Amino acid sequence: MQWIIFMLLLFISSMEMLTQNRWKKQASAGLLENCTGCVLCSEDNGCITCHHRLFLLIWRDGIRQYGMCVHTCPPGYFGVRGLEVNRCTKCRSPSCESCFSRDFCMKCKDKFYLYKGQCFRQCPPGTAAQPGTRECQETCEPGPWSEWSACTHESRTCGCKWGVETRVREVPEAAREEGTACPALLETRRCRMKKHCPGGERRAA
Repeated sequence: MQWIIFMLLLFISSMEMLTQNRWKKQASAGLLENCTGCVLCSEDNGCITCHHRLFLLIWRDGIRQYGMCVHTCPPGYFGVRGLEVNRCTKCRSPSCESCFSRDFCMKCKDKFYLYKGQCFRQCPPGTAAQPGTRECQETCEPGPWSEWSACTHESRTCGCKWGVETRVREVPEAAREEGTACPALLETRRCRMKKHCPGGERRAA
């Protein structure tokens, strides 16, 4: 009877050891999957230190945080190289898709416009939205219109019934340097010419 009990206990002990070994192998396999590119890795938190060229990306899941080594930081993060570890640091603004530093955005998410490193749903006053680049570009205030030019047609000021006259306005030097979006700087309109030139000649002015 004692011999049967002894064999039963031995069998149970063997099964427990087998189950533990199987669990350790599964845990090790999962750890290796989560530790690609790692120099140091934690079973609970993933990568702690990465190889020199990689960035350490840390994200949170509830109260736990996990580390992963990546070649490039994902949208919403920017890479910071350090002496001991390169890190992916999150952009401060949630509307920023990519940033140069924590507070300077380079590209905004959809439905936002970029202006001086910040993201806006509507462009600030004095700026105009550029749909192609999704940026806010400063507008300029040109100077006053000049007087209308003489009415001409193919460089002639007389001898035709209709001609064209133009007027222009200047842009401040600062606005030209900044490449801001300006309204129309030249206007033309149809005008009536003198049909007969003085002296009966049809010549250029």
